[in-house]
Amino acid sequence: MSTQLKFNLTNHSEHLQDFYFFQQPAVYTGGSKVYSNSIQSIPLAPYSYSASTFTLLINMQFFAGAQQSFTPPVVGQQSGYLSAIRAVDLTPADTSAAQNNSTTLSVNPFGLAVPVADPHAQPGSFRFVSPVFDPTLNNINAGSALQLADGSVILSNFTTLLPNQNLDCQPILKFYIQTGSYEAGTVMNFTSSSITAALCDATEGENTFDVTYNADGTWIVVPS
Repeated sequence: MSTQLKFNLTNHSEHLQDFYFFQQPAVYTGGSKVYSNSIQSIPLAPYSYSASTFTLLINMQFFAGAQQSFTPPVVGQQSGYLSAIRAVDLTPADTSAAQNNSTTLSVNPFGLAVPVADPHAQPGSFRFVSPVFDPTLNNINAGSALQLADGSVILSNFTTLLPNQNLDCQPILKFYIQTGSYEAGTVMNFTSSSITAALCDATEGENTFDVTYNADGTWIVVPS
């Protein structure tokens, strides 16, 4: 699956405003607490005197992402450092037809193996196969990653990978825009951030979203 999502953001407030983009967390089977990262952050001047619109493009090939971290995730800090990314396919409803939907993690050296077929993964998900390792020595994040139009890949949301277990990740194509500043790859609080955010729901097939931030703090989202 490879398609492109386009978000056009315009600031109709009276002030320079910071915005950040994030995705609804995937459904995880086999992990622990789920975390979200910002996928993009941008300051945007008022349209009234700048006539500027920011466009974010996301290449919607699904990616499995794993990341090492010195400590458990903390809101406002980068989620990790050394990362491994693999393009994967989602498990179809007929799981016997699965292809390239499962990748195995290696801790030393750190990486993700070339994806293979696993008919036992949950429909709509891809799978991480975790090796035996000491979780007190290795804090590993694993989850759903996104590729931006410039080729960079961001770990969008994740959970802490547990040793010697399978982790199934079912991505959700719902995206949000909120005021504030969280650099890409920085842990943010999805629950509080999403309450008053602009929602761009791509689950019904729309791939372009024209988003306006109004002077009163409300949003207008026009999908197409």
